[in-house]
Amino acid sequence: MKEGESRKRKRRRRHNSNSKPQDQESYQSKSTAKTTAKKHKQDTVKNNEQQYEHHQTSAAASAKRPKPSSFLDKMRARLSGGHFRMLNEKLYTCTGKEALDYFNENPALFDMYHSGYQEQMSHWPELPVNIIVKWLKDHSPSLVIADFGCGDARLAKSVKNKVFSFDLVSNDPSVIACDMSNTPLNSSSVDVAVFCLSLMGINFPNYLQEAQRVLKPSGWLLIAEVKSRFDPNTGGADPNKFSKAVCDLGFAPVSKDFSNKMFIMFYFKKKEKQNSKSKEIQWPELKPCLYKRR
Repeated sequence: MKEGESRKRKRRRRHNSNSKPQDQESYQSKSTAKTTAKKHKQDTVKNNEQQYEHHQTSAAASAKRPKPSSFLDKMRARLSGGHFRMLNEKLYTCTGKEALDYFNENPALFDMYHSGYQEQMSHWPELPVNIIVKWLKDHSPSLVIADFGCGDARLAKSVKNKVFSFDLVSNDPSVIACDMSNTPLNSSSVDVAVFCLSLMGINFPNYLQEAQRVLKPSGWLLIAEVKSRFDPNTGGADPNKFSKAVCDLGFAPVSKDFSNKMFIMFYFKKKEKQNSKSKEIQWPELKPCLYKRR
C-alpha cells in the first residue's frame, strides 16, 4: 500500500516537473504579446498625432498662401491701377488735341483709362452725374443737351432729352469722338452744356468757349468738378476767381453747391446779350487731379 502511494507521488512530481517549463513559456509568450500590443498602440497614437500636426501645419500654410486666382486678380488690379494713373496724369497735363491724337493711335488705352475711372468712382458715396440727371429731370425733357466728356454716355442713357455726347474716343454709336474745343455743333443750338469731371486738359478754357458758342441765349452751363481742384488751401483754384472768369466769358452765375465732400457744382446761364468787345480773361490754373498709389 505504501509502496503504491509512493509510486503515485513520484508520478505527480514527474508530471509537475515536466509541465513547469510549459507554464513558463506560456506566461512569457503572453507577456511578450501584451508588450507588442502596447507598443503597437503607442506607435499608432504617435503616428496619429504626427499626422494631425502635419495636417494642421499644411492647413495653416495653405491659409497663408494666396489662392492663385486671387493673387493674379490682385496683380492685374495693380497693373490696371498703374496704367490708369499714368493715363489720368497725361489727360490733365496735355491739350485736348494732344489727347485726341494720343488715343487715336491706341484706342485700347481709352478703354483702360475708363475702366480705372469707373473703379475710382465706385469709392465715391455719390456721383455728380446723378445730381445732373436729377436736375435735368426736374426741367423740361425738350431741352437739348451737349455732354462734354461723356465717358460711357450715362447721362444720355438716363434722360429723355436729346443729348449730344462728346468724348475723345467713341465706343458707342451715340458718342461723337472729337476734341471738345471743336465740336460739330452749330452755334446757339443747345439748351444745356454739361461738364461732368471733364475739365481735364491744360486748355480747358477752350472747352468752355466752345460751350459758350453752341449754347442758346439763356442756355445753362453745368459744371461738376473734383472739390480739391478748387481748394486754395491745398494749391487749388479760387472758386470765386473761376466763377468770375466764366462770367467774363459771357455767363451769369446762378448758384454753387459745395455741400458734397467729393465734388462741387457750378450753375451758370448764358447772357442774353453778349459783349461785342472781346476782353482778355484771367483764368485760374486748375491743378491736376492725380490719384495716389493705394
